Amino acid sequence: MADELNLHSLRPAQPRRARKRIGRGLGSGKGRYSGRGLKGQKARSGSHKMPAGFEGGQMPIDMRLGKLRGNTSADAMPIGPFRTYSQPVNLRDLEQRFDAGAEVTPETLKEKRLIRKVAVDVKVLGVGELSKALSVSAHGFSKTAKEKIEAAGGSVTWLRGEPVPKAKKQTRKRPAASEPEADDVESAAAADDEPPAETGEES
Repeated sequence: MADELNLHSLRPAQPRRARKRIGRGLGSGKGRYSGRGLKGQKARSGSHKMPAGFEGGQMPIDMRLGKLRGNTSADAMPIGPFRTYSQPVNLRDLEQRFDAGAEVTPETLKEKRLIRKVAVDVKVLGVGELSKALSVSAHGFSKTAKEKIEAAGGSVTWLRGEPVPKAKKQTRKRPAASEPEADDVESAAAADDEPPAETGEES
């Protein structure tokens, strides 16, 4: 039977463990180097809080390797480091929330709770069908959405101006090594047409 609970018989639920007292002389068992070993990085304060990828101060591997252009490069807009975000709105949402002949703007989209902020650009996507003539004003339109809105008798207004497609760079083809250039052919033909030069000697 367990002993009766009294003040003199109280004990903690878990056995108490003595605190490690370091640097209290050689006789303490944790003196001199205090459990840190000899000199070095691991003997310093903060040595166990290095960031991930730290290689002792040398150039880390992510900086040693070559870089490839991708979605983190500056010219990979809008998904690069200066990325932009546009709020998507599908045609099926416009079909459900707006009546025929209505004017769709970022303000009316916010009233219908289709977008959260007016300050963020809105892009209309072509998911779903549209059977009503709507006047849609947005910052961007997908090709499918633009075609469906105009096919339903509606109109499209670009709030930042319609984007102009970039012109493709034309590469000039070099003539083959076996084919003479046009300038060489013309100069050769002109040389054949010239009369032979007179030497001034009579036969």
